[in-house]
Amino acid sequence: MIVNLALIPKFLEDNWEVYYIGSEQGIERKLIEELHIKYFSIATGKLRRYFDWNNFKDPFKVLQGTLQAYTLIKELKPDVIFSKGGFVSVPVAVGGWLNRTPVIIHESDITPGLANRLAIPFATKVCTTFPETEKHLKTKKSVNVGAVVREELFKGNKQKGLRLCDFVSSKPVLLVMGGSLGAKKINQAIRDNLDKLLKDFQVIHICGKGQVSEEHQSYGYKQFEYVSDELPDILAMSDLVITRAGSNSIYEFLALRKPMLLIPLSKAASRGDQILNAISFKDSGYCEVLFEENLSNEQLLDNIYSTYNNKEKYLNNMRQYQANEALNKLLTIIKETAK
Repeated sequence: MIVNLALIPKFLEDNWEVYYIGSEQGIERKLIEELHIKYFSIATGKLRRYFDWNNFKDPFKVLQGTLQAYTLIKELKPDVIFSKGGFVSVPVAVGGWLNRTPVIIHESDITPGLANRLAIPFATKVCTTFPETEKHLKTKKSVNVGAVVREELFKGNKQKGLRLCDFVSSKPVLLVMGGSLGAKKINQAIRDNLDKLLKDFQVIHICGKGQVSEEHQSYGYKQFEYVSDELPDILAMSDLVITRAGSNSIYEFLALRKPMLLIPLSKAASRGDQILNAISFKDSGYCEVLFEENLSNEQLLDNIYSTYNNKEKYLNNMRQYQANEALNKLLTIIKETAK
């Protein structure tokens, strides 16, 4: 979603017509519609690696979504399709291929996800974030563009962020990026330790749709389901970030020089891509990592304070990283493919 939000304004500036195809219950719908982009929903089936009774009916949803995507693409007649992955990408990639519309796929993680692996045969090009991803793809379609970072994130104003949250400038700010149902454990762990954390930090908690807690209303603790326009200001005032290890987000925090404590999704809840991302960042000296299996009140507090106390070490390492021209590279590839 982050890459989409970085690309869409650029195409709108160039007077492109932009349409968005998402799932029927897509959490991105509101963000897309705020950009005044037409959102089309199609049926999608979750691609699971474990036994679930829904595995028997979801293939029919994928077929239904493919027919819907094919019909939509035939009607809209786009010059190019950009896919960020996810379950909805497979029907869209197939629908584009059937309409002979070029499809560009973007893979954020070190290893390609199942949805992208299924969609790659129907793609024209596959753009990667990590250079080492290409050895996993085994296709001549791949091209490394690097990490796409939204330009507006660099325009944040610390004072505006402090006013938004009613925070003071004399106390460090801890930003917790939960953001989805998969982060319930992080949300709960933060709240379980809130009294201790508030002694030393002001805490801003982006906790995900329906995850705001009415029970936890304290001065110095500000909750949001999600943020959009306010995010640059919130990041500008943040001294430490606790988050999952999705590659798009952690590369943005790296570009902004924000020390991180990463809590990647466990292999029990994912294919392990976030674990690989987190280990890669830790090996580069950009962050500390707390594996979800070890997430306890004691470990959480120890890791938060350890990361904060060693923030200068992480900042020095982050200064060695030079954000590249990934966004411009990706824009060029999409535009040239559209021709």
